Amino acid sequence: MEFPRNYNAAVDLVDANIAAGRGDKAAFIDPDRTLTYGDLLAESSRFANFLNRLGLNREARVAMIVLDTVDFPIVFLGAIRAGIVPVAINTLLTADYYRYMLEDSRAEALVVSAPLYPTVEPILDEIATLKHVIVSGGEAEGRLSLSAELAKESPDFAAVDTIADEVCFWLYSSGSTGMPKGTRHVHSSMMVTAKCFGQNLLGFREDDVVYSAAKLFFAYGLGNALSMPMSVGATAILLPERPTPASVFRTLKTHQPTFFFGVPTLYAAMLADPNCTPENGSARLRLCVSAGEALPEEVGNAWKKRFGVDIIDGVGSTEMLHIFLTNRPGDVRYGTSGKPLEGYTVRLVDEHNRDVADGEIGELLVNGLSAADGYWNQREKSRRTFEGEWTRTGDKYFRDEEGYFHYCGRTDDMFKVSGIWVSPFEVESALVTHDAVLEAAVVPHADEEELLKPKAFVVLKPGVSADGLYDALKDHVKTAVGPWKYPRWIEFVDDLPKTATGKIQRFKLRG
Repeated sequence: MEFPRNYNAAVDLVDANIAAGRGDKAAFIDPDRTLTYGDLLAESSRFANFLNRLGLNREARVAMIVLDTVDFPIVFLGAIRAGIVPVAINTLLTADYYRYMLEDSRAEALVVSAPLYPTVEPILDEIATLKHVIVSGGEAEGRLSLSAELAKESPDFAAVDTIADEVCFWLYSSGSTGMPKGTRHVHSSMMVTAKCFGQNLLGFREDDVVYSAAKLFFAYGLGNALSMPMSVGATAILLPERPTPASVFRTLKTHQPTFFFGVPTLYAAMLADPNCTPENGSARLRLCVSAGEALPEEVGNAWKKRFGVDIIDGVGSTEMLHIFLTNRPGDVRYGTSGKPLEGYTVRLVDEHNRDVADGEIGELLVNGLSAADGYWNQREKSRRTFEGEWTRTGDKYFRDEEGYFHYCGRTDDMFKVSGIWVSPFEVESALVTHDAVLEAAVVPHADEEELLKPKAFVVLKPGVSADGLYDALKDHVKTAVGPWKYPRWIEFVDDLPKTATGKIQRFKLRG
């Protein structure tokens, strides 16, 4: 895939749809507004003019704590159009995290959704580099209103002649292993992922309607609901509230999307919901997709049986922007992460960086054009992750004799019992096959002799009692995956610590 030296991602995603005659077609629909491609061109151009009026120069950064409404693509693509770098930030964090990211990014402007403003308001005056605060979807005393300011601007703005390799936007890593890292992506990366995964693998078309429960601030959600549908002129449904089984079923039934994108924990929660019936979903669904963490085989099979539609499970990362290892339509092997996506090459290596044989566990490395430009101000971590053309994922896998990749866990989560590697994911997957278990997380824990053994944290399905399950679950795992892998300790909990993107934060359970 080749790009001209001078390339602005907003032109390829917005202007190209106008040139194709889609100006009156719906690009984004949220609960309050529908934004056509023509509207998006005008409004994003107004935002570009607004940023110029505020005095932001090319390559300056504008932070976004914006819910999934039509204002997100207006702000995100308007900044890119102006050659200014949007920094999309998780909308479910605390003030301390926002302080860290705003200081770390040195953003000169912040756009924040009105419902989230009270969370950030106490810290805003502490951020020395922050000059302007703009409120989306409402007003706050002493702050600029996005809608009011856009109304003052011209709908015409010639896109800045940026470079394909120039930094286009930032995403912060989800923080599943510590503080988030500012990850810088270049202008060409969104179209690489849109073509490789959205068009070539999933077969996105202009008449598709897409709903992603994964939010736009998340690399997976940004591809699902922005770059991939926009690359073919499709329509994306946006839901600003947090996805729950009830809100997701309501959205599926109302808008009848052809594609649904979720994460494993959401699919499991939906299947456990009493209203999980085909009548409460979308009759038009062609495919469902999962990423964020590996999809348990039990969940994939149960979903296919319930809805008659496959879940395409894949692996991506903030560093690679979207999915690069995946199952395929017509070739779904539940319990595996499939095979490398066309356009990407992967390796499995041992601790000495030597390729491992089929059946042996190794760390997954990936080579592809959508790799990030590096982490902001974290040189040591950049050098450890981005090694020339290869990116270290931090995931442990083995490849079977047929070429399918099997997830074993995060490199930091893997541990040995009696000299044999234990995959937390394998034990977790065995636990969730028990009828009583909704979710599980497994971590290493030292016994009296300071030897590591598996410890499980288990969330039971609604209405299920833990009585009698302690030993039953241990026996269940012994039978399913092997006697040395069973959890020596089981703690029943109401929920598991997760990032806002649904990844289990196992590091919070160690100790």
